[in-house]
Amino acid sequence: MMKEISLEGKTALVTGGASGIGYAIASEMIDAGAEVVIVGRRADKLQEATEKLGDRCRWYQFDVTHVDEYDQLLNQVDEKSPVDILVNNAGINIKKDFFDFRAEEFDRIVETQAKAPFMLSQAVAERMKERKSGNIIFISSLATILGMHEIQAYTVCKSGVKGLARSLARDLGPYGIRVNSLNPGFVYTDMLEKTNLKTPERLKEIEEKTPLKGFTQAKDLGMAAVFLASDAARFITGIDLVVDGGISSSFLI
Repeated sequence: MMKEISLEGKTALVTGGASGIGYAIASEMIDAGAEVVIVGRRADKLQEATEKLGDRCRWYQFDVTHVDEYDQLLNQVDEKSPVDILVNNAGINIKKDFFDFRAEEFDRIVETQAKAPFMLSQAVAERMKERKSGNIIFISSLATILGMHEIQAYTVCKSGVKGLARSLARDLGPYGIRVNSLNPGFVYTDMLEKTNLKTPERLKEIEEKTPLKGFTQAKDLGMAAVFLASDAARFITGIDLVVDGGISSSFLI
């Protein structure tokens, strides 16, 4: 299976790849032999991440909400090698009371968390289908399984991309393109800290109520993404792979 799990000769495009889950996915894909392109809005973060990730990583400063610039980005990437693997990871969140949510805030989350992965996947898949191969991974959320407090707009989007993965698996399968979503458990990233985990008591509660105890590590998501992108998962498409230590299967949350 070592040969099948390898991503040697593959190029992966990871949005939001400079930090958190995106960085971990980029790191593990490089470790599996892939060339990785990371994109994001902050050049300083991208450059810092690329220096850590090494020679098989390159970066482009890019806002995924700029839909009309996708072809320009992909043309730049394709100059070296076409995208074999797309990881739709970039995202934002706003945590607030449902009754206080404003329309413009909802639109901002939808633009990044739903519209961008939909349209970028379309742009990348258009090129993949010519080669009759490719792999698209969406990042979903436990919010699609569990009712979570004050993240309704985020939940709408993450539920949407989870369903989109299933739909695209059906439509893109005939072109040799596999599509799956990856569902993280509670990963202690900067975004999670800002939106969900504001007290030590809450941290302890999650650790204790997770059947395998503790938090999902970003590396766990990176390794799962490598599996989904590799030939080891060659006959897997349309699934939502949950990596959460069992917390979504527990009544104790």
